[in-house]
Amino acid sequence: YKVFVEKGLTGATVDDIAADAELSKGTIYLYFHSKEDLYLAVMNRGLDIMLEMFEKAIATVADPITRIWNLGDAYTAFFDQHRDYFRMFAFFENPEMHSMVSEEMLAQCTERDARVWGLVSGVMKNAIDAGLLHPGLNPLEAGMMLWSNSSGLLRQLDRNEHYWFDKMGIDLRKSLRTSNGLLLEG
Repeated sequence: YKVFVEKGLTGATVDDIAADAELSKGTIYLYFHSKEDLYLAVMNRGLDIMLEMFEKAIATVADPITRIWNLGDAYTAFFDQHRDYFRMFAFFENPEMHSMVSEEMLAQCTERDARVWGLVSGVMKNAIDAGLLHPGLNPLEAGMMLWSNSSGLLRQLDRNEHYWFDKMGIDLRKSLRTSNGLLLEG
């Protein structure tokens, strides 16, 4: 984790990682097919943390719309508390990367991703079934829309917060809540 955060995927080498972990390079390759596999193993820890935060955010809340808001708040909290993992997710979103990793690692990532999307989709379905969202919505598609909106604004917050606030007078955190509210109202 430390080496990837300091040097990024392209700057980090397996030699760097082995030295930091006080292991031989060969030992690393006993457990991981490639540097990219190791990167995704680290990223999977971030997915596990995020999923746990999501589960806690909805665990004690019955109101479907509040559960959706709580998911959004948990995603923002994850971004704030685990920004390095948030940044790692972008690597997995790149389809070219998928050809650089082993089938086993890809399967692990896909399984975790399915758990996250299952939770999000379930929360959206609950709101649709309760008559609080449009009955024709696909729960997964609705969740993906909110996720994409949130991710895009969080990426702007990560990269350009000062520009948007100082030059344009836009508070991206407020914009995130407003835009998610508009999507839910629509």
